[in-house]
Amino acid sequence: MTSIIFHNTDNEKIRLDSYLSEQFEDMSRSRIQGLIKDGMITVNGKKAKTGYNLVDGDVIDTNIPEPEEISIKAEDIPIDIVYEDDDVIVVNKPKDMVVHPANGHYSGTLVNALMYHCKDSLSGINGELRPGIVHRIDKDTTGLIIACKNDKAHNSIAEQLAVHSIDREYIALCYGNIKENSGTVNAPLARNKTDRKLISVCREDEGKHAVTHYTVLERYPKVQGMSMPLTLVKCRLETGRTHQIRVHMSHIGHPLAGDEAYGIKKDPLNGHGQYLHAAVLGFIHPSTGEKLRFEAPLPDYFEKTLNRLRRLS
Repeated sequence: MTSIIFHNTDNEKIRLDSYLSEQFEDMSRSRIQGLIKDGMITVNGKKAKTGYNLVDGDVIDTNIPEPEEISIKAEDIPIDIVYEDDDVIVVNKPKDMVVHPANGHYSGTLVNALMYHCKDSLSGINGELRPGIVHRIDKDTTGLIIACKNDKAHNSIAEQLAVHSIDREYIALCYGNIKENSGTVNAPLARNKTDRKLISVCREDEGKHAVTHYTVLERYPKVQGMSMPLTLVKCRLETGRTHQIRVHMSHIGHPLAGDEAYGIKKDPLNGHGQYLHAAVLGFIHPSTGEKLRFEAPLPDYFEKTLNRLRRLS
């Protein structure tokens, strides 16, 4: 059982189910509502009601049952291994591959492939659904991701992620002409209150600290057949929140090309998902203490699009 003391100094009307869906990011609002109806959640010792508006000082007790584990099968799926030893494995993930099993994707994921390749050598900290996984990238994002083969390595990499010491650089194609050569987006992020599949910039006290540094690599100011210019940027993550680069660049008026969630309407570059590639990954090796750094070239579809933009500009 988990107890939460609700604080609301602004006297805003905040529903119990909405508030809890923010506290438990892996749970949908409908799932929270089901738990309330089943009597799994109380407020001030009394059975809660779905439409209850929280009051400052309310004590919320949640008794959330453990999710049923689903047996995940190893699958002989080819993966592009950039580096591997007894502790870690670095993979260049292709487009359209989900990192770990979730609703609607219980096969064909990177985890299924890693289970086949690594056999029983994957860390177990994240449970059966996410063995070895310490961070992730979106389905349509390509590039470098690290998985851990034992719990010692997992704890080491997780700690480096927590203190933001891992080097992560992405290449992104954005709409609009970014005039400055470099910049920083410092804007907290949280789940969108109306659509939990999306992330939104929010007030500092409502979300998680998020910082993205970007540098312009190329500009395509006048592309024939395109409604607006485009800019190729390198983004360095200081923090690693869900959809961070996609939301941050959209927030400053330069959404990623091909991004159906945060991009522009009638995007002529739709069809490949967002143009985002995890190009650089650097970390301290969990056992040797050596600083490792890996790079992955842009995927063919990304490179072909850039070559076309260069010809037409």
